[in-house]
Amino acid sequence: MPAQTIDEVILRLEQIISDAITTDNRAGYFAALYHKVTCRVKEGIAIGEFQDGPRMEKLDVVFANRYIAAYDAWTAKNKAAVSLSWQIAFTQLQKRSVLVLQHLLLGMNAHINLDLGIAVVEIAKELNTPLQQIHQDFNSINTILAALSYEVINELNRISPLLSLLGKHSGNNSLLIQFALSNARDGAWCFAEDLYNNGNTIASRDQDIHKLGGSIVTTQGFIKLTVLIIHLFELKNPSRITSILRNYQKTYIKVH
Repeated sequence: MPAQTIDEVILRLEQIISDAITTDNRAGYFAALYHKVTCRVKEGIAIGEFQDGPRMEKLDVVFANRYIAAYDAWTAKNKAAVSLSWQIAFTQLQKRSVLVLQHLLLGMNAHINLDLGIAVVEIAKELNTPLQQIHQDFNSINTILAALSYEVINELNRISPLLSLLGKHSGNNSLLIQFALSNARDGAWCFAEDLYNNGNTIASRDQDIHKLGGSIVTTQGFIKLTVLIIHLFELKNPSRITSILRNYQKTYIKVH
């Protein structure tokens, strides 16, 4: 059954993390990051940091359920029920050569660039609310996503001590630049507007985001060599990596 509350989302994410640690599954990486995000959103709701707390919880739950449903369908080997954007992210979990950062970016790519816009439109229509009225809270949740993504880089330094080489040597082709979160947030909102006003754009959007996912893991030239060097010195134990990433300390964050 889909989660009905933010507490149920948190519990489900903790189950995914626990299972990933037990089975040495790289799926725990994104789940651990997402657990941080959801806990922060719950805190923000509790202290009134959102324009509409109850609506924010609804959005969070609908948004999270898209990831949870995709994960459950993939683990059940029901590939047809998984978007192309999530398929590329889940397929890469079997590859030892993919950096932890790339795994996180793949999950964020599918979830922000595809799922978020769909969730926003679903909530707007369910509540019979003009899309623009949700824009402020949309920006708020994206602020949390952005802040936490950079915070996680600090944790990644423990996992991948040479990760800074990517930023120093990749220039305009940097994985981080390709996935610039500011562009992702703007693109997600534009997609939501298009979907809300015109409909029938999910399939083409999914194909585009799938291609973007491919660019995250397909490196060439000097960047490819840099990724190989970074990988050589990166931790290789998925359970240990997930345990590091799941570390969470209660921290309130202002989103306005």
